[in-house]
Amino acid sequence: MLKFSAKPAQAFPLFFMPLIMTQLSYAAAGVSIDNGDELVNRIKPAAKRTMIPGVLGSIGGFGALFEISKEYKNPVLVSGTDGVGTKLMLAFELNRHDTVGQDLVAMSVNDILVQGAKSLFFLDYFGCGKLDVDTAERVVKGIAKGCELAGCALIGGETAEMPGMYPAGEYDLAGFAVGIVEKDEIIDGRDIAAGDVVLGLASSGPHSNGFSLIRKVVEVAGADWNMPFDGATLADRAMEPTRIYVKQVLNVMKSVHIKGMAHITGGGLVENIPRVLPEGIQCVVHADSWKRPAIFDWLQEKGNIDPHEMHRVFNNGIGMAVVVSAEDAERAKALFEAEGETVYTIGEIRALPAGEAPCIVI
Repeated sequence: MLKFSAKPAQAFPLFFMPLIMTQLSYAAAGVSIDNGDELVNRIKPAAKRTMIPGVLGSIGGFGALFEISKEYKNPVLVSGTDGVGTKLMLAFELNRHDTVGQDLVAMSVNDILVQGAKSLFFLDYFGCGKLDVDTAERVVKGIAKGCELAGCALIGGETAEMPGMYPAGEYDLAGFAVGIVEKDEIIDGRDIAAGDVVLGLASSGPHSNGFSLIRKVVEVAGADWNMPFDGATLADRAMEPTRIYVKQVLNVMKSVHIKGMAHITGGGLVENIPRVLPEGIQCVVHADSWKRPAIFDWLQEKGNIDPHEMHRVFNNGIGMAVVVSAEDAERAKALFEAEGETVYTIGEIRALPAGEAPCIVI
């Protein structure tokens, strides 16, 4: 048993010396609660502008509340989640953070739109190693803009500061959209038939797909992102935010029966259109039926990319494919144009020939 005696402090054995330590905190470990609170306060006005009927409460609660309108008789909720992919790498390199938020929203709301769903609300996830409030604010304001364009509420989200998880100056994004559609109005492509017409709504550029290949082409070509290109710069054309088609399509749906839709993301026309086709049906797309944006021509030339690969990776200027009957095609096209869309008649539906793919580009 150890005993203490009344000796001077300096005479105590070393293992009895009191430990003097630096006082630790969450901030000292790399996480700033104050910065997180500041970000929430900065983005509240932007989020408030997205509020729509049905939102209960405000940003900052533990859960986001949304009340489904009584106008729906047999409502079905449709959900989608996505990210922005390696387009973020270009955002970091160019210090352009104002539009990737719109990209994030577009990827999910356009996806659930193809089933006829009206977007209700959106949540985001922003993960980083060290929270840069100014950068995060720019990103979230872009998310809010995307929500406004889609007519849905930015109802909540998560900002996670995780030291050591991400390189300095980088972050990750994910988004989650929930929409609603009457059960008997769900668009699932089941009545698509031979003789139907495929309309293409123009994209604003590469949207958020194929950026690993885009960055590789730029690297191999030794190109400068800031070089003049197509009336702007190459960076401008590549970073053009993804077009959001929600309000325009929903408005046209009030007057025209849309049989099927495909959001043209990774996989291009040849892999996304078949996702809405019934068995035994083929979509024939005519590549010369629309004007392809210059950036795709440049990428194909500089990267020596096979035409089939181009159609499997990029949207090539068509961001949404819409299938209608031949009788409704001209009317639908006029209505889309009245909504501000650039529309092309890009193909037709026919019986699937034996041994052929469900979607071909000729």
